[in-house]
Amino acid sequence: MKPLLRTTLLLAVAAGIAASPLQAAAASHQPPRGGSPFSRLDTIQPVRESARTEALEFFWYDCGHSQALEQPLQAWTERHRADVDLRRVPAIWPGSREESVQRAHARLYYTLERLGLVERLQAEAFRAVHTNGRDLTTEDTAAAWAQSQGVDAQRFREVHRSQEVAKSVDEAAALFIRYGIKELPTVVVHGDARTSPTNAGGVEAMPAELDRLVAQDQQRHPHAHALY
Repeated sequence: MKPLLRTTLLLAVAAGIAASPLQAAAASHQPPRGGSPFSRLDTIQPVRESARTEALEFFWYDCGHSQALEQPLQAWTERHRADVDLRRVPAIWPGSREESVQRAHARLYYTLERLGLVERLQAEAFRAVHTNGRDLTTEDTAAAWAQSQGVDAQRFREVHRSQEVAKSVDEAAALFIRYGIKELPTVVVHGDARTSPTNAGGVEAMPAELDRLVAQDQQRHPHAHALY
């Protein structure tokens, strides 16, 4: 099965829903008939207290759609450095066949985040996992890859096995369920509205839709939200 379609179907199964036109649309990057470029969360989620808008990106290193969004999202973030806080959340589907792999990839991500290396190595991690099929699911394989990218292997290992990273991985799994994520990548704007390839009509259309959602949020809310 092709990786993109495999990912879409696994997410549908893990979410407890049957295959439908929505899943077929997601695989082809087309919005469902009569669909909207965004959707509202069933329950507005609290965000970190800030004067800026928060954008939460749910992604997976072995998802081609997530990889395709990486460069456009980086450019979008650069344009919004003054008014948007981007938080990345690695996808973990509790109970799915991919859960152990996703947890390992989440541990890799949070290690890079704690080392301050996400901006430099996020695209390389996608390339290693999704493009090259490299196994980065163990401390040894992840540390070897990090070392090949110029990272101190011993420091990487220390952070990779830390309790702080383990806690972040568990929190990512909880956030995935709490936000009701059914497609990757999904970006949630200020705990309220979300967009995805299916909603927006393709990965390439997501930054423009995020611009609209950020503008709407900044018009509607004073950003007096509760702290996580």
